[in-house]
Amino acid sequence: MTETISAVARPRTANAIVARGLTKRFGATTAVDGIDLDIAAGTVFGLLGPNGAGKTTIIRILATLVTPEAGQATVLGYDVARQAHQVRQLIGLTGQYASVDETLTGTENLVLIGRLIGLPRADARQRAQDLLGQFRLAGAADRAVKTYSGGMRRRLDLAVSLVGRPRVLFLDEPTTGLDPRSRGELWDIVRGLTADGVTVLLTTQYLEEADQLARQIAVIDHGRVIAQGTSAQLKAQTGADTLDGVFLALTGHGLIPAHAAHAAASTDDLEEVSS
Repeated sequence: MTETISAVARPRTANAIVARGLTKRFGATTAVDGIDLDIAAGTVFGLLGPNGAGKTTIIRILATLVTPEAGQATVLGYDVARQAHQVRQLIGLTGQYASVDETLTGTENLVLIGRLIGLPRADARQRAQDLLGQFRLAGAADRAVKTYSGGMRRRLDLAVSLVGRPRVLFLDEPTTGLDPRSRGELWDIVRGLTADGVTVLLTTQYLEEADQLARQIAVIDHGRVIAQGTSAQLKAQTGADTLDGVFLALTGHGLIPAHAAHAAASTDDLEEVSS
């Protein structure tokens, strides 16, 4: 029997995200098939799986962008279906592709988001200045984003999701296509966010990324959680030495090799402007 989640808001719950029996279908395809999750506040939780496993759909449900056919979920005690407005006040989302306006400057993008969420103009400009400094983009603040390198654009995209100081951040394959140096920089930013108490739900195909960042990992395949635990627990459970070996042992097929995933990574970050 599916466990029922109370609709009463509990902003200080130990678990920032709770899901029971989440199910989502698109036509004849079941993208998410009875997912249960318990994600502790102030931690990074990793969803690890190949393309088409259902990771992005889970993120979209929890971010109130998609309504599930069945099941329930809460974010910081608020029901994602019945209390979507309250959920949206508390979350940030960085998708797989940059959402910034390339014709605007870095400052203009951040100020625009600040104004849209209701910040006074002076506060929006101050928040933009603070984030540009934090993300080492101050030196490029007044340049059009179309002149940014891939790593710079990704950092700005993440900064945009933090304008409203979210308590829960959804990162959907945030380092896809980045070179190793830029990936490492984003990892450091994520670690800093959790040190400040932000809860991060991270989807990734990168084994090292899950190993480096996630306290808990849920292995997703065909819309189902097939295993969950720490990296060490999953390796011990399957007898594998790596997360790729874990996935192969659990599913009979592997994730994409890391070297293939990065084959198309940009190298223009060598020309980045830092503050």
